Amino acid sequence: MNSIGHGWGMGFGMWFIPILLIIIVIYLLKENSKDKSTSAQDILDKRYANGEIDTQEYEEKSNILKKNS
Repeated sequence: MNSIGHGWGMGFGMWFIPILLIIIVIYLLKENSKDKSTSAQDILDKRYANGEIDTQEYEEKSNILKKNS
C-alpha cells in the first residue's frame, strides 16, 4: 500500500480550513460593525479634531445638533 499524502498533509488541512473560516468570520463581523454607530455628533467631532472646521463652526453645528436631539 502506498501512504503518500496521508501523513502531515491531512493534519494540516484539518486545522487550516477551520482556522481560516474563523478568521474570515471575525473579519466580516468587524467590518459590519465599524461605522454603523457613527452619529452626526461623532462625525462633527472627528472633523473638528482633524482641523477640517474651526471652533466657531464646530460650536454652531454642535448647538444645532443638541437642539434637534
